[in-house]
Amino acid sequence: MATGFSRSLALLRKEKGLSQRAAAAGLGVSQALLSHYETGAREPGLPFIVRACDYYDVSADFLLGRTMVRDGSPVDPGAMHDAQTDNQNRLGRVSAASILGRKMVVNAVSILFDLAGRSGSTALTTELTNYFGGAVYKLFRHFYAVSGVGEQVFFSAPHCAYGPAADADMARSEARLLAVLHQKDGAPALPALSNDSLTAEYPQTVRSLLTLTHQAGERAAGKLL
Repeated sequence: MATGFSRSLALLRKEKGLSQRAAAAGLGVSQALLSHYETGAREPGLPFIVRACDYYDVSADFLLGRTMVRDGSPVDPGAMHDAQTDNQNRLGRVSAASILGRKMVVNAVSILFDLAGRSGSTALTTELTNYFGGAVYKLFRHFYAVSGVGEQVFFSAPHCAYGPAADADMARSEARLLAVLHQKDGAPALPALSNDSLTAEYPQTVRSLLTLTHQAGERAAGKLL
Protein backbone atom coordinates (compact mmCIF):
# COMPACT_ATOMS: atom_id res chain seq x y z
CA MET A 1 0.00 0.00 0.00
CA ALA A 2 1.32 3.43 -0.92
CA THR A 3 2.65 5.49 1.98
CA GLY A 4 4.04 8.99 2.37
CA PHE A 5 7.49 7.51 1.90
CA SER A 6 6.62 5.55 -1.25
CA ARG A 7 4.87 8.55 -2.81
CA SER A 8 7.81 10.85 -2.11
CA LEU A 9 10.33 8.32 -3.38
CA ALA A 10 8.48 7.84 -6.66
CA LEU A 11 7.91 11.59 -7.08
CA LEU A 12 11.58 12.46 -6.61
CA ARG A 13 12.70 9.91 -9.19
CA LYS A 14 10.14 11.06 -11.75
CA GLU A 15 11.02 14.72 -11.19
CA LYS A 16 14.62 13.96 -12.04
CA GLY A 17 13.55 12.07 -15.15
CA LEU A 18 15.23 8.85 -14.00
CA SER A 19 14.20 5.34 -14.86
CA GLN A 20 13.82 2.90 -11.99
CA ARG A 21 16.94 1.10 -13.24
CA ALA A 22 19.05 4.27 -13.16
CA ALA A 23 17.74 5.36 -9.75
CA ALA A 24 18.22 1.88 -8.31
CA ALA A 25 21.83 1.88 -9.45
CA GLY A 26 22.41 5.27 -7.86
CA LEU A 27 20.78 4.14 -4.63
CA GLY A 28 22.63 0.84 -4.50
CA VAL A 29 19.61 -1.47 -4.67
CA SER A 30 18.04 -3.69 -7.30
CA GLN A 31 15.36 -2.32 -9.59
CA ALA A 32 12.90 -4.85 -8.20
CA LEU A 33 13.53 -3.70 -4.63
CA LEU A 34 13.19 -0.03 -5.58
CA SER A 35 9.90 -0.85 -7.28
CA HIS A 36 8.67 -2.47 -4.06
CA TYR A 37 9.68 0.62 -2.10
CA GLU A 38 7.90 2.94 -4.54
CA THR A 39 4.66 0.96 -4.42
CA GLY A 40 4.73 0.48 -0.66
CA ALA A 41 5.01 -3.29 -0.95
CA ARG A 42 8.12 -3.23 1.25
CA GLU A 43 9.56 -0.80 3.77
CA PRO A 44 13.24 0.18 3.71
CA GLY A 45 15.74 0.19 6.52
CA LEU A 46 17.42 3.30 7.89
CA PRO A 47 20.58 2.97 5.71
CA PHE A 48 18.48 3.19 2.53
CA ILE A 49 16.56 6.22 3.83
CA VAL A 50 19.84 8.00 4.55
CA ARG A 51 21.16 7.18 1.06
CA ALA A 52 17.93 8.33 -0.56
CA CYS A 53 18.00 11.63 1.35
CA ASP A 54 21.56 12.27 0.16
CA TYR A 55 20.82 11.10 -3.39
CA TYR A 56 17.79 13.36 -3.84
CA ASP A 57 19.02 16.14 -1.52
CA VAL A 58 15.95 16.21 0.69
CA SER A 59 15.29 15.83 4.40
CA ALA A 60 14.14 12.60 6.01
CA ASP A 61 10.91 14.33 7.05
CA PHE A 62 10.12 15.10 3.41
CA LEU A 63 11.06 11.63 2.23
CA LEU A 64 8.85 10.04 4.90
CA GLY A 65 5.90 12.24 3.94
CA ARG A 66 5.92 14.20 7.19
CA THR A 67 6.23 17.57 5.43
CA MET A 68 6.03 19.04 1.94
CA VAL A 69 8.98 21.35 2.69
CA ARG A 70 11.93 19.63 1.08
CA ASP A 71 14.63 20.76 3.47
CA GLY A 72 12.43 19.86 6.42
CA SER A 73 12.89 23.24 8.08
CA PRO A 74 10.21 24.09 10.65
CA VAL A 75 7.94 27.09 10.33
CA ASP A 76 9.65 30.09 11.93
CA PRO A 77 7.19 32.98 12.36
CA GLY A 78 10.06 35.44 12.74
CA ALA A 79 11.74 34.42 9.51
CA MET A 80 8.64 33.75 7.42
CA HIS A 81 8.11 36.06 4.48
CA ASP A 82 4.98 38.20 4.73
CA ALA A 83 3.43 38.59 1.28
CA GLN A 84 1.38 41.49 2.55
CA THR A 85 4.54 43.57 2.95
CA ASP A 86 6.00 42.61 -0.41
CA ASN A 87 6.47 45.96 -2.17
CA GLN A 88 7.81 44.64 -5.46
CA ASN A 89 5.92 45.91 -8.48
CA ARG A 90 4.55 42.79 -10.11
CA LEU A 91 1.91 44.41 -12.28
CA GLY A 92 3.86 43.33 -15.34
CA ARG A 93 3.16 39.68 -14.46
CA VAL A 94 0.14 39.84 -12.18
CA SER A 95 -3.15 41.56 -12.98
CA ALA A 96 -4.41 44.43 -10.87
CA ALA A 97 -7.50 42.34 -10.05
CA SER A 98 -5.25 39.61 -8.63
CA ILE A 99 -3.37 42.08 -6.47
CA LEU A 100 -6.63 43.63 -5.22
CA GLY A 101 -8.12 40.21 -4.44
CA ARG A 102 -5.00 39.14 -2.54
CA LYS A 103 -4.94 42.32 -0.47
CA MET A 104 -8.62 42.07 0.41
CA VAL A 105 -8.39 38.43 1.49
CA VAL A 106 -5.12 38.94 3.42
CA ASN A 107 -6.53 42.00 5.19
CA ALA A 108 -9.76 40.24 6.15
CA VAL A 109 -8.08 37.06 7.32
CA SER A 110 -5.53 39.05 9.32
CA ILE A 111 -8.37 40.56 11.36
CA LEU A 112 -9.77 37.10 12.17
CA PHE A 113 -6.35 35.85 13.27
CA ASP A 114 -5.77 38.99 15.32
CA LEU A 115 -9.08 38.49 17.12
CA ALA A 116 -8.30 34.81 17.71
CA GLY A 117 -4.81 35.62 18.98
CA ARG A 118 -6.07 38.28 21.36
CA SER A 119 -8.77 35.96 22.69
CA GLY A 120 -6.19 33.88 24.52
CA SER A 121 -7.48 30.65 22.96
CA THR A 122 -4.83 28.54 21.24
CA ALA A 123 -7.55 26.14 20.13
CA LEU A 124 -9.38 28.92 18.29
CA THR A 125 -6.24 29.90 16.39
CA THR A 126 -5.51 26.26 15.60
CA GLU A 127 -8.94 25.58 14.10
CA LEU A 128 -8.88 28.86 12.21
CA THR A 129 -5.55 27.82 10.68
CA ASN A 130 -6.88 24.34 9.89
CA TYR A 131 -9.99 25.74 8.20
CA PHE A 132 -8.10 28.12 5.93
CA GLY A 133 -5.47 25.43 5.38
CA GLY A 134 -8.16 23.15 3.99
CA ALA A 135 -9.34 25.84 1.58
CA VAL A 136 -5.78 26.55 0.43
CA TYR A 137 -5.13 22.82 -0.03
CA LYS A 138 -8.23 22.32 -2.16
CA LEU A 139 -7.60 25.35 -4.39
CA PHE A 140 -3.91 24.56 -4.78
CA ARG A 141 -4.76 21.05 -5.94
CA HIS A 142 -7.18 22.48 -8.50
CA PHE A 143 -4.34 24.61 -9.84
CA TYR A 144 -1.85 21.77 -9.63
CA ALA A 145 -4.12 19.36 -11.52
CA VAL A 146 -4.15 21.58 -14.62
CA SER A 147 -0.64 23.01 -14.37
CA GLY A 148 0.82 20.52 -16.83
CA VAL A 149 2.79 18.69 -14.14
CA GLY A 150 -0.06 16.36 -13.28
CA GLU A 151 1.92 14.25 -10.80
CA GLN A 152 -0.74 13.64 -8.17
CA VAL A 153 1.55 11.31 -6.22
CA PHE A 154 2.76 14.54 -4.61
CA PHE A 155 -0.35 14.48 -2.40
CA SER A 156 -1.67 12.05 0.20
CA ALA A 157 -5.37 12.01 -0.74
CA PRO A 158 -6.10 10.44 -4.15
CA HIS A 159 -7.07 12.75 -7.00
CA CYS A 160 -10.61 11.37 -7.21
CA ALA A 161 -11.34 12.18 -3.57
CA TYR A 162 -9.40 15.28 -2.60
CA GLY A 163 -12.33 17.70 -3.11
CA PRO A 164 -14.80 15.96 -0.80
CA ALA A 165 -11.97 15.11 1.60
CA ALA A 166 -10.95 18.78 1.84
CA ASP A 167 -14.59 19.82 2.32
CA ALA A 168 -14.94 17.29 5.14
CA ASP A 169 -11.71 18.49 6.75
CA MET A 170 -12.92 22.10 6.64
CA ALA A 171 -16.31 21.09 8.05
CA ARG A 172 -14.60 19.32 10.97
CA SER A 173 -12.41 22.36 11.60
CA GLU A 174 -15.45 24.64 11.54
CA ALA A 175 -17.33 22.34 13.94
CA ARG A 176 -14.40 22.33 16.37
CA LEU A 177 -14.06 26.10 16.03
CA LEU A 178 -17.74 26.52 16.89
CA ALA A 179 -17.34 24.20 19.86
CA VAL A 180 -14.52 26.40 21.15
CA LEU A 181 -16.51 29.60 20.63
CA HIS A 182 -19.62 28.27 22.39
CA GLN A 183 -18.11 26.25 25.22
CA LYS A 184 -19.67 26.99 28.58
CA ASP A 185 -16.44 27.29 30.52
CA GLY A 186 -13.33 29.04 29.26
CA ALA A 187 -14.85 30.49 26.10
CA PRO A 188 -12.50 32.78 24.12
CA ALA A 189 -12.54 36.39 25.29
CA LEU A 190 -13.66 38.10 22.09
CA PRO A 191 -14.51 41.81 22.11
CA ALA A 192 -17.97 43.09 21.19
CA LEU A 193 -17.87 43.39 17.42
CA SER A 194 -19.64 46.15 15.55
CA ASN A 195 -18.97 48.25 12.50
CA ASP A 196 -17.80 51.14 14.69
CA SER A 197 -15.55 49.03 16.93
CA LEU A 198 -13.98 47.24 13.96
CA THR A 199 -13.38 50.54 12.17
CA ALA A 200 -11.72 52.00 15.25
CA GLU A 201 -9.57 48.92 15.86
CA TYR A 202 -8.66 48.11 12.25
CA PRO A 203 -8.95 51.38 10.29
CA GLN A 204 -6.71 50.24 7.42
CA THR A 205 -8.07 46.74 6.88
CA VAL A 206 -11.70 46.71 8.00
CA ARG A 207 -13.00 47.77 4.56
CA SER A 208 -11.64 44.53 3.10
CA LEU A 209 -13.42 42.44 5.75
CA LEU A 210 -16.72 44.26 5.31
CA THR A 211 -16.56 44.14 1.51
CA LEU A 212 -15.83 40.42 1.35
CA THR A 213 -18.48 39.72 4.00
CA HIS A 214 -21.10 41.70 2.09
CA GLN A 215 -20.28 40.04 -1.23
CA ALA A 216 -20.34 36.55 0.28
CA GLY A 217 -23.64 37.31 1.98
CA GLU A 218 -25.16 38.46 -1.29
CA ARG A 219 -24.00 35.28 -3.01
CA ALA A 220 -25.34 33.14 -0.20
CA ALA A 221 -28.70 34.88 -0.50
CA GLY A 222 -28.72 34.29 -4.25
CA LYS A 223 -28.55 37.99 -5.02
CA LEU A 224 -25.07 37.97 -6.53
CA LEU A 225 -23.80 35.24 -8.86
